[in-house]
Amino acid sequence: MLVFWEQRLVFLATPKTGSTAIASALESLASVSIQRPPVLKHTTVHRFRRFFGPYLEAASKADWTVVAMMREPRDWLSSWYRFRSRPDQTDPAKSTAGMSFDDFVRGWCSTPRPAFADVGSQARFLKPRQGEGVSRLFRYEDIDSFVHFLEDRLGCEIILPRLNVSPSRATELSSETEALLHEVAADDFALYASLTP
Repeated sequence: MLVFWEQRLVFLATPKTGSTAIASALESLASVSIQRPPVLKHTTVHRFRRFFGPYLEAASKADWTVVAMMREPRDWLSSWYRFRSRPDQTDPAKSTAGMSFDDFVRGWCSTPRPAFADVGSQARFLKPRQGEGVSRLFRYEDIDSFVHFLEDRLGCEIILPRLNVSPSRATELSSETEALLHEVAADDFALYASLTP
């Protein structure tokens, strides 16, 4: 999470949407940068609006713009699957090495989710339980629009490095698993479809 005091702007770091690269490029410009632990770095919109937002608004006596990114849901799960297949994965229960993407997605669609697929949901991260959500939500696949928005708000050129890139792996799904994913992740697909391309 990055807080830009003068611009009254907050960036919420949705996992697996380039947040590490964005933080690397912008941390020096931020008034507050929370990178560790992951539970604080990846503060959900619900937690922000309940805890951080009221404090910032009271301290500044101003409204804040809250922005975040969202990735196409199947691609988002693909990134998690590939990320967790890295050789440096320290928890064997979370490793996807030697597993197919189809098995990973079926695990994500099950209740309860096994440790290797327990990665949450973008819709749950980005949609408030009640009240206000994010002010602007950008598609990860159109990151240039997000960068242009930030350049306008922060008044500088932004060049994003390539960091935390997941390894390449096959990510085919059977038609049955694809249908199951669209059923279980209906909120995620609907939220993504509502974003202006």
